Amino acid sequence: MDLGAGLRKALAKITGAAIVDEKAVAELVKELQRVLISNDVNVKLVFELSKRIQERALKEKPAGGVGAREHVVKVVYDELVALMGEKHEPRLGKQKILLLGLFGSGKTTSTAKLAKFYRDRGLSIGLICCDTYRPAAYEQVEQLAAKIGVPFFGMKGERDAKNIVKAGLEQFKDKDVVIVDSSGRDAFDGELQKELVDINEALKPDEKFIVVSADIGQIARKQAEEFNKAVGITGVLVTKMDGSGKGGGALSSVAASGAKVAFIGTGEKLDDFEVFDAKKFVGRLLGFPDLEALLEKVKQAGIEEVDAEKLLGEELTIESFYEQLKATKKMGPLKSVFQMMGMVDLPKELMEQSEEKLKKYEVIISSMTKQERKDVELVRKSKSRIERIAKGSGTKVEDIKELISQFEKMKKFMNAFKKNRGLRRQVERFMKGGGGNLGM
Repeated sequence: MDLGAGLRKALAKITGAAIVDEKAVAELVKELQRVLISNDVNVKLVFELSKRIQERALKEKPAGGVGAREHVVKVVYDELVALMGEKHEPRLGKQKILLLGLFGSGKTTSTAKLAKFYRDRGLSIGLICCDTYRPAAYEQVEQLAAKIGVPFFGMKGERDAKNIVKAGLEQFKDKDVVIVDSSGRDAFDGELQKELVDINEALKPDEKFIVVSADIGQIARKQAEEFNKAVGITGVLVTKMDGSGKGGGALSSVAASGAKVAFIGTGEKLDDFEVFDAKKFVGRLLGFPDLEALLEKVKQAGIEEVDAEKLLGEELTIESFYEQLKATKKMGPLKSVFQMMGMVDLPKELMEQSEEKLKKYEVIISSMTKQERKDVELVRKSKSRIERIAKGSGTKVEDIKELISQFEKMKKFMNAFKKNRGLRRQVERFMKGGGGNLGM
């Protein structure tokens, strides 16, 4: 079970409990321990966390107007945020950035993601490849730079990274942000340490980010400590946060090392990258909506008007279902968009709608009458209507049935979401509180 699903299941023990007493809290804590340890969070950290949760949940008085269940949920939220670290505030001015990391961490791709992040905020960028160890590194950085439209500098065949840095700085002296991609190794060794020290002296970076992969879990702490000892790091960039069950372990171990998580990579695309904010990250795990991020995605996608009621499923018809999928698809992977809306447990099939499938849905829906779009039961119960729609859209009967099945799954989920008053109250409080304090 992934971390988010496990945490939500654990909290359900409290939100669904008849009485919030010592026994109910103990059961919650036991379930939290199981979930966190199975997701590779350090055992010592887990027991320290669970002890604080148990003490606060039973001894602290809830704030005025807050029920016992909401109080416990807030305590869990607060302690998980503390476990995962602080919010990073990226500087948006002139600076030099050095990226460090071992092989397999996703360092080179992260270099391009970071460059795009600053470019999208109106800063001029220069990208320098100082990876003199990996044969294809020069070409990879060059291609990524071209893809995002930022200037690239490298010296093919040059073995001294210091020379590359000095020449690159001269080339990009008029740029706001200069980002340097350094060499990696299979493991941290003396050769890598010397190279990084040389680059550090020549570059004099304002930021030094070590890139670690979420799938290494607790080992992230050791890597952060090794690189910090060698050149002093200012932050950590954690990649592969989209699919690793060890993501929580990596984040919590980095925070425990005293290092700060600065950015996280949430997918393979260059846009799948965000500033780390523990409050938003934990909120998403627990199923709270992130309105701020959602509105930012809407803005980036160029969607001028969004019907919030339809997006949140207040009025779901076969037509609005399709419009919802189409609108959210513009904002990126459906999974991340629905997470921002607080809809974290949608059926997997809905999360994996491809562009091709959406086009097929559009053709099918355009072959339906207005009444059929408003009332899917007319189609579902009529074999002749299904056959007519399949013929009119050039699709198969199975395709029509699949669309109806997907729609009904979505509708069932929406209805359950709306009926869960406890969750909706938490969501509303969280949204009104600006995303930081559950409004309490």
